[in-house]
Amino acid sequence: MKHTLSMLLLLPTLLVTGCAPRYDVVIVGGTPAGITAAIAASREGRSCVVLERSSHIGGLPVNGLGATDIATRGATTGLFARFVELNRESYTEHYGADSPQVRDCSDGYHFEPKVAQESFARMLAEAGPGRITVRTMRQFDAGDGNVIKRGDRIRAIRIVDRTTGREERYRGRVFIDATYEGDLGAAAGVPFRLGREGRADYDEPCAGKLYRWWKHGPEGEGSTFEGDSTIQAYNYRLCLTDNPQNRRPIPRPATYNREEYLSLVADVLDGRNTDVRFREVTPEQMALNRRRIEAGGRTSIPGDPWGMAKITSMTRLPNAKMDANNQHLALLSTDLPEENYPWPTADWAWRDRFAERLRDYTLGLLWFAQHDEALPESFRKACLEWGLAADEYPDNEAFPRQVYVREGRRLDGIDFFTAHDALPVNKGGRPPLHRTSITASHYALDSHAVRKREPGRIHLDGFFSSPTAVYTVPYGVMVPRRIENLLFPVAVSGSHVGFSTLRMEPCWMALGEAAGEAAALAIESRSNVQTIEIETLQQRLLDHGATLVFMRDMRPGDPDFATVQRLALEGYFPDWEARLDHPLDEQTARLWSSLSGRRIDADSTRTRRDLIRQLSRPAKH
Repeated sequence: MKHTLSMLLLLPTLLVTGCAPRYDVVIVGGTPAGITAAIAASREGRSCVVLERSSHIGGLPVNGLGATDIATRGATTGLFARFVELNRESYTEHYGADSPQVRDCSDGYHFEPKVAQESFARMLAEAGPGRITVRTMRQFDAGDGNVIKRGDRIRAIRIVDRTTGREERYRGRVFIDATYEGDLGAAAGVPFRLGREGRADYDEPCAGKLYRWWKHGPEGEGSTFEGDSTIQAYNYRLCLTDNPQNRRPIPRPATYNREEYLSLVADVLDGRNTDVRFREVTPEQMALNRRRIEAGGRTSIPGDPWGMAKITSMTRLPNAKMDANNQHLALLSTDLPEENYPWPTADWAWRDRFAERLRDYTLGLLWFAQHDEALPESFRKACLEWGLAADEYPDNEAFPRQVYVREGRRLDGIDFFTAHDALPVNKGGRPPLHRTSITASHYALDSHAVRKREPGRIHLDGFFSSPTAVYTVPYGVMVPRRIENLLFPVAVSGSHVGFSTLRMEPCWMALGEAAGEAAALAIESRSNVQTIEIETLQQRLLDHGATLVFMRDMRPGDPDFATVQRLALEGYFPDWEARLDHPLDEQTARLWSSLSGRRIDADSTRTRRDLIRQLSRPAKH
């Protein structure tokens, strides 16, 4: 009896230390952030494993998101810049520097899914053999018991091999949740948020219940700005082509329901859209538009797209392909609001059912647009020019393998990012500078709808886009308050509106890189992720070409780039330009004297570059 009791007491330890493989860093989620985290940790000499539920790593860029969401190129660098560089190299190597493919890749920011997959594979290969283990078809469930902890420290996690159905355990020193949903963090006990805060919570623009003319139009009737538990819509980022040699016809799904799409007919004939200019369109103009279209013409209503662009927002990619996203000007498109509400906290059985439902809905919409005779023939003919790119996703009938999960859980971190962290503190100025910045980033405040079409509304509830300025992202948005060895670079801490600008793959890739470096530093210094030396983390990121503060006139590679970055975080460069080859003016001399505690005089014979090199050296006593 005593022997049995002893074994029971030892059981949790045996489960952790038995046959489970051990890595320095265990990463759940083969998203771009998961990949960059592994690369960053491995270059510091740490062993890593990436556990991906699907059969392919790479997340959304490998599944149709080929038009990079970044408002200022050069704001986010590091491993994201390497990814972009490899995309461009791929097109240059295959087609030549002067080819249409290189032109259409837009310096590597626009790419085909299969090229993104190739670029990620090359990045992993560059990390060197043996450092990174990638295991696909490994499912982590956020249910009880799949995270084994001792106190506030994760010891191991349980994973299911989807191929064999067997359970596996992985031990690690630091764990990184790179899932879009925040599954690992939630299972580890990190509190999280779902839904929308109201405007009264943080005084953010676009917060709460909102009906707004696209793109930056005024709010419409019904906007209350109150918070709720709704989740912004998901869709598939389609890869379409009008090349007959590579065009796969849109199939009619078995579950096709014509009733779901009938509102499109009147929208096409009337030219109804959500552009702010539609406010001025009269019933007489819509009637004229109907007659024109019924006579074989096309729409003349302001802001109204035609053909496949009426239901998908299309961005050109190389090789006659398009990244086809939801059409924000439409009241019916590839987003499927409301039905995705359970996704963030649902199990994978539910998520798989929704993924199939979303696939059928999407194919049904495209099939309706191409074939339903209630639509004008000229419109159907224009839509029939497009089909799925046959050379993408050959194992999945040319359809993306992964749902675009725009927002899942938002895990509770040391720092909380709101819209105000991305908005200038004064006209033309910067947003607040975070001294613990781990990347600069830039995209609009941007959310998709949370509700389906409602009668009389100018747009779907929840759609917004609102401008920001290049901002800094503090380390604490991916650091839990209590769990000592967990980082979450994707399901980061913030409000719905604040998260809406962070949720872009370039930012996630930069946060993943920072997470990998932080994990390595925590192991090396025997620290918790909350107590690592931020300055050391920042220096390592700078050593690998990351940008912490965006300067319009400087890029990684400048010999003084890292110095300027460090000084900028301390307030030495409050403007957007460093102007290192200019002399120091009186105002800047006073600022630098105040910040440094040294007397610095304006000097027309010395450049700002000379002076920052002096500032970067310790003062003599």
